[in-house]
Amino acid sequence: MRLILSRKGFDSSAGGCPSPVLTDGSLCVLPIPDPQSRIRYDDVLFKNRRLGKIVRDLTGGRIRGRHGAHLDPDLVADAYPREAGWRPVLGQTGAAQGHLRNQGVAAGDLFLFFGVFRHAEMHDRCWRFVPGSRPFHAIWGWLHVGGVHAIDQLPPDALPWARYHPHFHGQPDTGNTLYESSSGGQWPVGTHIFPGSGVFPKLRDDLILSDPQSRLPTRWRLPSAFYPGEDRQPLSYHGNQNRWALSEPCCYLNCAARGQEFVLDLKAYPDLTDWLAGLLRVGRADEKLAGY
Repeated sequence: MRLILSRKGFDSSAGGCPSPVLTDGSLCVLPIPDPQSRIRYDDVLFKNRRLGKIVRDLTGGRIRGRHGAHLDPDLVADAYPREAGWRPVLGQTGAAQGHLRNQGVAAGDLFLFFGVFRHAEMHDRCWRFVPGSRPFHAIWGWLHVGGVHAIDQLPPDALPWARYHPHFHGQPDTGNTLYESSSGGQWPVGTHIFPGSGVFPKLRDDLILSDPQSRLPTRWRLPSAFYPGEDRQPLSYHGNQNRWALSEPCCYLNCAARGQEFVLDLKAYPDLTDWLAGLLRVGRADEKLAGY
């Protein structure tokens, strides 16, 4: 099994600000803007809140509810109207998909999605970022790959439940790919079974990637089991040993500022199994899809 740490959601370049951690601790991931998408921010719900108001308030009106939203990855059934048979999905294309292909990512592999977050609050009936708070990287969801589809090679009647997705409405691209969630997975070692996809309902310390002692969100503090050493390949895009520092029980990583998909072969990192199992055990799978 491969683990893919996948950067998704608003940031300083796509959207222009972090996604908010709401006052109840909820991780509200803002899909990046996409003028070709048929989905509008006002169409997308987060816990019965329309994203249009949240995104308008936090961007100072630069992005509004009528603007197109790239709802991807799409993991929560009640976030948007669905066709029968809908499954959680992730789309990827371009250089990022080329990297996933070159790394051999396929059915059975696990995406952990992370993004840039900042604490937010209501002030005078508008959302704003808490003054003095800092942005940080945190994990917010996952998808265990059950199927991989080359979108531009699909017959016109294939996957009718997925045709709303933004990756069906962009420019032609032979690399355009859809990753479909499995119904569930099991660790190579042990008996723990985890749901095929889901989100983490509230921020927790073990979801935060950024080192709390650093001012930079890209300075990560990870379990020491991530440390590459000399006898195993490191997380992709992070092969320079100078990026890493070991200080048990943690290791520290200067995360690459560019790149969306960072891949790790879990066969060489068996000690990460317990950490991953702990994360997913308390994540929220979509109850409408939980048939396992």
